[in-house]
Amino acid sequence: MLSDVTLDLPVRPVLPALVAALDAAGAGVLVAPPGTGKTTLAPLAVADRVTGRVVIAQPRRVAARAAARRMAELLGERVGDRVGYAVRGERQVSRATRVEVVTTGLLVRRLHHDPELPGTGAVLLDECHERQLDADLALAFAVEARATLRPDLWLLAMSATPDTDRFAALLGGPDPAPVVRAESALHPVQRIWAPPARPIAPPGGRPVDRALLDHVAATVRRALRERDGDVLVFLPGAGEIAAVTGRLADLRDAVALLPLHGRQRGSEQDAALRPADRRRVVLATALAETSLTVPGVRVVVDAGLSRVPRTDLARGLGALITVPVSRAAATQRAGRAGREAPGTVYRCWSAATHERLPARPEPEIATADLTGFALELAAWGRPDGVGLALPDPPPPAAMAVARDTLATLGAVDADGRITGRGRAIAAAGAHPRLARALLDGAGRVGADRAAEVVALLAEETAAGPGDDLVAGWRRLRAGADAGATARWRAEVRRLRAALPANSAPEGHATDPTGGPEHAGAARGANGRANAAMEAGGRRRAGSGGLTDDLAAGLLVGLAYPERLARVRRPGGSAYLMTGGTAAELAAGSGLTGSDWLAVAVADRTPGAPSARIRRATPLDEATAREAAGPLLSTRREVGWSDGDVVAREVTRLGAILLQERRLDRPDRADVAAALLTGLRQDGLGLLSWTPAAEALRERLAFTRHHLGAPWPEVSDEALLAAAPTWLGPELSAARRRADLARVDVAGALRRLLPWAQAAQLDELAPERIAVPSGSRIRVDYSDPAAPVLAVKLQETFGWPAAPRIAGGRVPVLLHLLSPAGRPVAVTADLESFWRTGYPQVRGELRGRYPRHPWPEDPTTATPTRRATPRRR
Repeated sequence: MLSDVTLDLPVRPVLPALVAALDAAGAGVLVAPPGTGKTTLAPLAVADRVTGRVVIAQPRRVAARAAARRMAELLGERVGDRVGYAVRGERQVSRATRVEVVTTGLLVRRLHHDPELPGTGAVLLDECHERQLDADLALAFAVEARATLRPDLWLLAMSATPDTDRFAALLGGPDPAPVVRAESALHPVQRIWAPPARPIAPPGGRPVDRALLDHVAATVRRALRERDGDVLVFLPGAGEIAAVTGRLADLRDAVALLPLHGRQRGSEQDAALRPADRRRVVLATALAETSLTVPGVRVVVDAGLSRVPRTDLARGLGALITVPVSRAAATQRAGRAGREAPGTVYRCWSAATHERLPARPEPEIATADLTGFALELAAWGRPDGVGLALPDPPPPAAMAVARDTLATLGAVDADGRITGRGRAIAAAGAHPRLARALLDGAGRVGADRAAEVVALLAEETAAGPGDDLVAGWRRLRAGADAGATARWRAEVRRLRAALPANSAPEGHATDPTGGPEHAGAARGANGRANAAMEAGGRRRAGSGGLTDDLAAGLLVGLAYPERLARVRRPGGSAYLMTGGTAAELAAGSGLTGSDWLAVAVADRTPGAPSARIRRATPLDEATAREAAGPLLSTRREVGWSDGDVVAREVTRLGAILLQERRLDRPDRADVAAALLTGLRQDGLGLLSWTPAAEALRERLAFTRHHLGAPWPEVSDEALLAAAPTWLGPELSAARRRADLARVDVAGALRRLLPWAQAAQLDELAPERIAVPSGSRIRVDYSDPAAPVLAVKLQETFGWPAAPRIAGGRVPVLLHLLSPAGRPVAVTADLESFWRTGYPQVRGELRGRYPRHPWPEDPTTATPTRRATPRRR
């Protein structure tokens, strides 16, 4: 086949060495930069040497179709002759086909169906450096199939980046597989650093800065002025493509502005890959980084951003965040300019910034939802993936969530091994959640409608624009886009064929583990056979009496029960999902005001207060109850809410409160627990702290500080932790918050004291101390390190030293007061004060207070509480 191609590309000289290496080792790695022809020429060279079909796997459908068309064009044939392709919902092959381009996901399904791959002589894994989940699985499964079943099968990994040691080790046996390199691209590419005038921070979860979009548009205009040929512009997403296209709208008469991204239909993607009658500007996402040849491109304008998925494991939602492009991806993008002639890349960042970029993008296994991945491993017989040729092990946390989800679906057992139900789910060839909806919903809504809706959910772009799932369903039925409808109907037929003959009988849904739903919920759903939603849905034969809206809602709910959502306020756009996540419709959505939604697609940007609803359908409460039966619960709740005890019986669907009624006689233990929760939430201020209670607490703090255990700790934290001990009887008797305010806190605190310490408290931390005048003065323990006795100076005459407490360990700090009660001295060393401080105080105050005694020797003077009477 290669001899039929005259085109000379840089990879061609190394193809004999590649075929020889495969002939000798059976496996190998081909490293070739973008534009060298590895995708188109290597399969043809391999086909010349093997007897079976050559299957080449591509990560994306658009790349698979484009590669097949390019090879067929080089051979002067139609697609489907010696070169064909197969993607979901579309296949063009014949008996004459020798080279078949498939998606990696399709290759994984074929390996599951028959790991021997009969009739296949070689498997080529293209763009394996992109590290998509299906590509990792295809590599791992193919390596094991070759080692155990098909030692004659040639296996080749093809990469555009030089980091190949890992793949060589995975493909080889005891020794690494041989690596063949095509070192140079066909044409040189000049780099032009074109950063914006001011630094612009990467947006992360926020929208891309408009200033950067302005700069990208200006750079495109510059490239059109300075260079010839078509321009390929790399932007992170469809929204940015639309924004920059709008900024270039005035060029439409002279330039064709063509978008290229994953949300487009196949026909729209293919249009961007065909030459035009005028100069073109193709605005693309990372879809155009590899495999695709966009003809006529001589210039690349790179915004320097990529949009990557992130999975919120706790909420079960995905998000797309915008990150700086990696250096490897930037090299790939630049290579697009040199595929057909010398080219130029305008990079919208500086050379210094380039050196700080990550070396390569994160593999999908590190960030994606692994539910489908885990099911594939279980179906292969390796639930944990150990022993498989995976380039990286899956993250433990993500795998744990995935296994929990599969267990809930009944797809795996307690040891992670696949069950019979799991094999049925895997055989559907859809995400496990969607396969569950197909299997369990077919008997309820009819097999045809179940397959139609699941096919719609499996392909996000099939429904077209807007967030109304049922509106997209009706567009496809009507054939508004003939190509999209044809692919959708092909997928519907495939899913319909995947349904077992003994699907659940009509009117009998199944729960996630394969058993019957709550009978009451099923009866309630059957009892509303004549209900219809405002959207004008129509019933169909064998549909269980459900309108299209309700049927779609039921299926979405079966797939994503945690995404059933109820409006927060009537007529509003804010919703609460059963999983507890807040969600919001876009402004102007036609779904606004629907009481209930089944949310098919939603994402949540990290740090955002709510998720964004991308696609949904209205439904009613009864259908929501049926779809999410295991989340439905009725229980008695006694708790602390809004500052008091609330006792009620509630019915919830997950986090959504459906109904409640007051409980007149709640269990006392539950009330006590609620009051305790209230104390811990709102603090000890719920109790009435009398002066006596405060004083006792301070004395206990003093003893704890100086004497340690077993004297109790009385900080807020310690008292709350020990509340069941010292407040137990009061909590058991109380019914509401007001009862806490009537608690004798001082009496309750004494329960903290062991008997021996209770007997010693007044001795070690006396409430009052007798002074020489005979007064009994209260000690201030507010500072447990230094208790204070505030006493008038004349009452301490005759006191040789300050008193000591805590068994003589701690001197009392005396605040000596004037006759007017104002502090004149602070001391814990009274003997020293009498000797050095008192004379000065006496000299200053005896003239001011002549009616009070100021003896020269206070240690022998008579203490007094009174002034000298006035003479008459």
